[in-house]
Amino acid sequence: MDDSSCLFMPQLYRLVDREEAGGEAITSAEMKQLLDLCNTCGICPCTPVQVWIREAKDAFVERAGLPANIRLIENVQLLGKLGGALPRLANFVLNNAPLSKGLKRVIGIHPERKLPLFPTDDLTSWAQARGLMNMPQTSGRKVAYFAGCTARYYFPEVAKATVEVLELNGVAVYLPAQKCCGMPTLLEGDRSFTFDLARFNVAELAQCVSAGLDIVCSCPTCGYLLKSVLREGAQYSEEYRALVQQMACQEKGNFEQVSERLAAEDAAFTGRANGASAHGRKPSMLGLTQWKMLSDQGYFAELGGANRLRVANHTYDLGEYLWEMHLAGQLKLEWGEVSAHVAYFAPCHQRQQGIGQPWVNLLCLVPGVRVERVGDAFDCCGLGGNMGFKKDFHETSLSIGSRLADKIKAAAPESVATDCLSCRLQFQHMLPYKVFHPIEILRESYQDYPSATT
Repeated sequence: MDDSSCLFMPQLYRLVDREEAGGEAITSAEMKQLLDLCNTCGICPCTPVQVWIREAKDAFVERAGLPANIRLIENVQLLGKLGGALPRLANFVLNNAPLSKGLKRVIGIHPERKLPLFPTDDLTSWAQARGLMNMPQTSGRKVAYFAGCTARYYFPEVAKATVEVLELNGVAVYLPAQKCCGMPTLLEGDRSFTFDLARFNVAELAQCVSAGLDIVCSCPTCGYLLKSVLREGAQYSEEYRALVQQMACQEKGNFEQVSERLAAEDAAFTGRANGASAHGRKPSMLGLTQWKMLSDQGYFAELGGANRLRVANHTYDLGEYLWEMHLAGQLKLEWGEVSAHVAYFAPCHQRQQGIGQPWVNLLCLVPGVRVERVGDAFDCCGLGGNMGFKKDFHETSLSIGSRLADKIKAAAPESVATDCLSCRLQFQHMLPYKVFHPIEILRESYQDYPSATT
């Protein structure tokens, strides 16, 4: 990890070295500036650092509050709804240089930052017409699609492609009531707003799991929060420990029997049968809980552990879900040829889920696609969601993403593919290539299949 991939850690060591060498102590202002260098990419080598950064950001906001413009920028869902209500008017303002410049100045967006235009088609209306608001009653595969704000309000073509590919493969899709995943507000240290969002989503999604649905995310940031951040410490919550301890007493300490009972009585707690993708911790690892040596110290601990585990253990990245279908022989392979040289970047929050490279594997199935993976374990686009739009972080975000941009240019692709729509916005700002979500390429291939057989 170097200065180009992470600006936080090198600066942290510089400040600590200065203080340890007898120099000036780290000031509150320096600490605030240090925290502002972190875009929550999740690639820190040690998890506690990520937790401490969140706690420190929360503390600064609790003490000093958030400026009004930051409260607006962090509310991606509100901005999407406002722009989506009158997309032509909103786009007129964004396309008008003087008006756009004034808007950016008022909100605190860097004047050089390109803003996405609002689509004129409405995902919600499309979903209602398709019947996606009705809970599926099928006994087959069915999923609750957590679309995320960027797909719902800015790139509905990605959400539509997701639904169409899943349905083509026999998966019933439900679009539950949902709010922003909470990552933009968590990133700003707005703990209260983050918890309001998470509390709503956990309640809604836990009901979906109880109804037999898995949760699928086309946005890796949403998936990372629901699958990883949400479940931190949940296996040590009082309600889950009580359940495990009760069964342990009944089974006389045989935690393998406890594991089997949990799987039989409530599979939501034990996660998936496929150990490679399961995120829940086996009950056999919780033997110490009967002595109360461990407790739920996760960021979302106050939301309770049971529903957090239900949601986290049943959340899939879209690529992960489709690849597991392929491995099970359930993915249709009726591909049409798509002639393209594609540079694919696996986003930070997808890599942190530890699911391998499902999109590379899937794209390699498509006839005519030559996929080249770019970026290593420490590469980041640098945008950091809403952070890269702010005037104080814009240049920093470009600095972080410059190394990755150079690698993409060196690959000289015809187009770029990435499953993170924040990365998509950054690449559209920094690079001359068209950028797609991999699911759009899969949909194109499926749609072209008849022409491949004529």
